[in-house]
Amino acid sequence: MTDLVLAIVHHLLVFSLAAILAAELATIRPGLTGASLRRLGIVDMHYGLIATLILIVGFARVYMGVKGPEAYLGAWTFWAKIGAFVVVGLLSAPPTVRILQWRKRARAEPAFALGLAEVKAVRPFLIAEVAVFALIPVFAAMMARGIGL
Repeated sequence: MTDLVLAIVHHLLVFSLAAILAAELATIRPGLTGASLRRLGIVDMHYGLIATLILIVGFARVYMGVKGPEAYLGAWTFWAKIGAFVVVGLLSAPPTVRILQWRKRARAEPAFALGLAEVKAVRPFLIAEVAVFALIPVFAAMMARGIGL
């Protein structure tokens, strides 16, 4: 039963992270102002929280799941999946820093609105996150089929 619960929670968290990433990509656009920037910051905070929970639950699956660590730790597909997750996390850092800066600026300057330059500086990172994130279920499906063991 533990394995089932961990698998369900893990999948729900991964789908939640994908939804948050999509929401950030859709939300960050020129003209975004104060209250919207505050909400974006809250969404981004949840992104980090959910990513952390994914790692915790994912490694709980490795060590507490039915298959045990020997089924995962020797598989290149497992490490490719972890690597893709780490790359997504690294790509998320510049947008997070920018969002924090924008929120601070919006508090100091109530008329502040995102310009095209600010959006263009962040958007490539978000698109790269989506592209690398798409590799995670590919590696998961390969793992489920015993590829890479």
